[in-house]
Amino acid sequence: MTKKATIIIPNYNGLNFMQPCLDALKAQTCQDFDLLVVDNGSTDGSVEWLREREVPGIFLEENTGFSGAVNVGIRAAKTPYVILLNNDTEAEPEYVAELIQAIEASPRIFSVSPKMVQLYDKEKMDDAGDMYTLMGWAYQRGVGRETWRYQRPCAVFSACAGAAIYRREVFEEIGYFDEMHFAYLEDIDVGYRAKIAGYWNRYCPTAVVYHVGSGTSGSKYNPFKVRLAARNSIYLNYKNMPGWQLALNSLPIALGMGVKYLFFRRLGFGSAYLGGIAEGIRTAGQTKKVPYRKEDRSVYLAIQWELIWGTALYVYEFSRRQMAKIKARIS
Repeated sequence: MTKKATIIIPNYNGLNFMQPCLDALKAQTCQDFDLLVVDNGSTDGSVEWLREREVPGIFLEENTGFSGAVNVGIRAAKTPYVILLNNDTEAEPEYVAELIQAIEASPRIFSVSPKMVQLYDKEKMDDAGDMYTLMGWAYQRGVGRETWRYQRPCAVFSACAGAAIYRREVFEEIGYFDEMHFAYLEDIDVGYRAKIAGYWNRYCPTAVVYHVGSGTSGSKYNPFKVRLAARNSIYLNYKNMPGWQLALNSLPIALGMGVKYLFFRRLGFGSAYLGGIAEGIRTAGQTKKVPYRKEDRSVYLAIQWELIWGTALYVYEFSRRQMAKIKARIS
């Protein structure tokens, strides 16, 4: 009998995280899922560990990035839904059941993002769905703020692929995760494409998962991550915005790049950021641009409004986090 979902765990040298992640899945109240680990050429003993325990897996010879690994898993799945789950997570028992219930609410829902909470500070959010701004900045809604503030389901720009559920058949329509991204912003990109095609991305606060964060890359910022994210930000806008929308947003995007450069230069990653931008501009033509249809102009205008709203929300959440830090220092 076919299960409803396949949980796909991409793994690259994540042996230290694997046991608690799998233990949490064994404790799920809903077991209506298949499990599939896609190993990305690990060298830390992950492959041997998974095989010894007979964990269902696909073992790739080299690191194909997050996008490559999850695409292999999605294509191998036979279920109506796929759940992409980072190895550095621990899901609460109702996580799978709540995600399935949420995505089954409408056939227009492409993805559902869970309530991702910081594993080492369970009063703080990690991600309540991903958002996008006029400046070309993607961000985790709610990151660093109190968990009680994010108790309502709502629409989001895209789901965070670190723990989200997706309607598998829609990938055949809009395309899979872009393997040119390798890693970073690939979930914003696929969510963006789904929105253009008329699908929705939602946030489900009753599906809770705890997340270490940067479990594979090892740090919040490093030259590799900064360069790829900068490059992929060029791909993201080029692929999904028609010419008129790129022109409309050119000034805020340029401003966003300038601010990001100053930020990363202060951290010592300025050259990595500029290198990523340069590579993105040089290679954007190799990506698959979403065909623009004039009859979809209302969809693009709705997305433009979402970018405006995402920018306002970013400013609000950023200011609240800064105020909280100031209060903490004063007290």
